[in-house]
Amino acid sequence: MNSKRYFPNLNGIRSVAALLVLFHHIEQAKAALGIPNIYGISLIKHIGRLGVGLFFVLSGFLITYLLLQEKLKHSDISTKNFYLRRVFRIWPIYYLIIGLSYFVFPYIPIFEYPGASENVFTYYYERLAFLALVFPNYAFVIYNLPYWCAQAWSIGVEEQFYYLWPWLIKYPRRSILIVLLFLTASAALLYFAMQTVSPTPAEQMEMVLTFLGQFRIQTMAVGGICAYIVFKNKRNYLDILYRRDLQIGVYILTALLLLSGFHFPAFMEVYSILFGIIILNLASNPDSILNIDNRFMNFSGKISYGLYLYHVAVMVPILNLLRDYQPGMSGVAYNLTLYTAVIGISILVASLSYEYLEKPLLRYKDERFGR
Repeated sequence: MNSKRYFPNLNGIRSVAALLVLFHHIEQAKAALGIPNIYGISLIKHIGRLGVGLFFVLSGFLITYLLLQEKLKHSDISTKNFYLRRVFRIWPIYYLIIGLSYFVFPYIPIFEYPGASENVFTYYYERLAFLALVFPNYAFVIYNLPYWCAQAWSIGVEEQFYYLWPWLIKYPRRSILIVLLFLTASAALLYFAMQTVSPTPAEQMEMVLTFLGQFRIQTMAVGGICAYIVFKNKRNYLDILYRRDLQIGVYILTALLLLSGFHFPAFMEVYSILFGIIILNLASNPDSILNIDNRFMNFSGKISYGLYLYHVAVMVPILNLLRDYQPGMSGVAYNLTLYTAVIGISILVASLSYEYLEKPLLRYKDERFGR
């Protein structure tokens, strides 16, 4: 149980999360452009953040398991190697989409989108500084982000989770001090960022609430707890979590909540628990009632990071091309063309990125710093 292991279905989960975000953004963009849409449906409005939440819980699960493995094997965690592994995985295409959104897309008419260019040229250097330091969630809350890279806000939350989590596992007896230092540094940075725009008290409160609403460290921690249960083979918990009736109940409850569109306080925390149970079963339960470990899900999950970051930059020109060259197209024909083009070209772009940019760096990362 404690040796390196292969978890099935993880790529499938990544694929589901990425596609939820993609569907959300297509309908969101149609609404912003005055195109008939279903963005007003509560389910469509929330599946984007739920897709991101699923990514977060999965990230917490996998990162925690890998850190626990390393600590067991070496009686320590190399934080240097951990951060270098994250740099090689996350930074290359993060900086690519940020660079394109700042220095290329604003100058090409086909990428025009309402408000996107304004969110480049206002607070130009302040926003760019936070993006360069990989604090896109701060930049999103304080200055807004150009639409082509607005989804990158979640990368900042992931990065901040990485700043905290390895140290908690490395030094569990100092966890209170580590958490206090982390929260103090996070609050200080937010305060500093807000001073650059001189907000009113009401605006400050709105920024703080928005920041807290996106600061999903707790949802990643749920994934981490699930990984701990699996890694330590806590049979008293696993025997309950692996139960077939519990799995059925969790899937039904998740589906009912999704379809109802019911929005309630701390709803992401509730979803994160449901997602954690689903991930735990899909990844480690040999009697999982669901299996999404197939060729398409594996492939799209493998390229899901690129799919997540690139799809908006693919979607916007397609919307503009349809507007300019097919102004009379509407209804089923329009949506079929739009969705097919956005999904297909996004997969193509993400595949090329994975093959020629990400994979060589991942290979180097694995050889030099481990998985």
